[in-house]
Amino acid sequence: MKRLKLSTIANPRSFNPICRAIIPNTRTFSTSLFNRQVANPNEDAAATAAVSPTSTPPPPPPPQPTTTTKNVNKTLHHAIATQTHLYSTLPYSPGSPFFLPHGTRIFNRLIEFLRAQYSLYGYSEVLTPTIYNDALWEKSGHLENFRDDMFKVSSAKKKQHVHQQNEGEGEGLNAGKEGGEAEGGEEGMYSLKPMNCPGHCLLYKVEGHTYADLPLRFAEFAPLHRDEIRSALTGLTRVRRFHQDDAHIFCRPDQISTEISSTLSMIDTVYSVFGLSNYKFVLSTRPENYMGNLSDWEKAEEALQNNLNASGKNWTINEGDGAFYGPKIDIILTDSQGKEHQTATVQLDFQLPQKFELSYDSSDGTGGTKETPVIIHRAIFGSLERFMALLIEKYQKRWPFWMSPRQVKVIPVTRSENVLQFAEKTRDVLAGVVKGDRRQVLGEEDFLCGS
Repeated sequence: MKRLKLSTIANPRSFNPICRAIIPNTRTFSTSLFNRQVANPNEDAAATAAVSPTSTPPPPPPPQPTTTTKNVNKTLHHAIATQTHLYSTLPYSPGSPFFLPHGTRIFNRLIEFLRAQYSLYGYSEVLTPTIYNDALWEKSGHLENFRDDMFKVSSAKKKQHVHQQNEGEGEGLNAGKEGGEAEGGEEGMYSLKPMNCPGHCLLYKVEGHTYADLPLRFAEFAPLHRDEIRSALTGLTRVRRFHQDDAHIFCRPDQISTEISSTLSMIDTVYSVFGLSNYKFVLSTRPENYMGNLSDWEKAEEALQNNLNASGKNWTINEGDGAFYGPKIDIILTDSQGKEHQTATVQLDFQLPQKFELSYDSSDGTGGTKETPVIIHRAIFGSLERFMALLIEKYQKRWPFWMSPRQVKVIPVTRSENVLQFAEKTRDVLAGVVKGDRRQVLGEEDFLCGS
């Protein structure tokens, strides 16, 4: 896209005199590029007071809202989001944000940005179901280790005998197998997925793989559900329904170090774009309810430690806070109130590949020895909602131009029919809907134009 000169954009007079396309002159969606044109009223008042000693001093700015987990409306990012019409929360679905058009545009920009990185780092995007039979969660170990954080789903069309089960039958480790049903059958209990790893393991098994196919990198922007205590729900940082830029790297043991190093590099690249270079590394080690054998955990923890040491950054240990299937590197960011949040994560997993009996042909594909791959779970943003909350507080309504939900506004200066038609055409050209005399069916968006 051709870069416009600052003077061209900042000065509305350089546009057609009949219809001016300008950056909106408001504080709501300004950008750092136009700070000189989009002035702070308090700054203007202060400047006036400095010139005129006899003038009345401007009133102090209102105090910023403080963060609390008891009232979602008192978080700073929620207050800003409410003022700028980004999202809303409604009692019909607690902990599930309703994104308004402006908030949805920012949300989609984050996804578009990360998708661009996927092509650079060799990821393939996939789509998997939202609801699974509990037989899958039993196989993966989630029923035993994660059940309290999962939402159950049942069908009103289940057979009558399922409704007549005694309390507790067909649940827990026996879910999905009541009445002699086959694994993954139509009956039994279901759950909303809290994570994508079991589904991606199933996807890996759809086709056979050789050593030459690895590493295989599956990525998915999926809505996930985890049962947060209602009193803990806080704006976008603690929600029940969230989207995770989830990915799973299926690789050979000799590829572990390279893949983790590449993932840490990707995190650093992405975070630097948003000016978030002050993140911290935390190594979360084996929890009490760990799955698998001790030797695998020791190898996994050693591999993560080696990569952290090679990164050259400081890191700390969080004893016993690893996932039940493997240790992890957590990336910690601090919000404007000084509260820490986990965002990105890199987890090394020797257990799920064994649980799902994943394998690859270690020869040339002619039926040689079968080996078990390793899974690296990774998320760059982590929860997109939480990451967006941190950005809302960081930018304080001054979004970078490429993320701004309203980059251009076309303002007709009269109500003449010809002028209105020209304004609409100008808007469509700027938005990439029209090119020359042709209307582009797929659209090539250039600017976000809105009210």
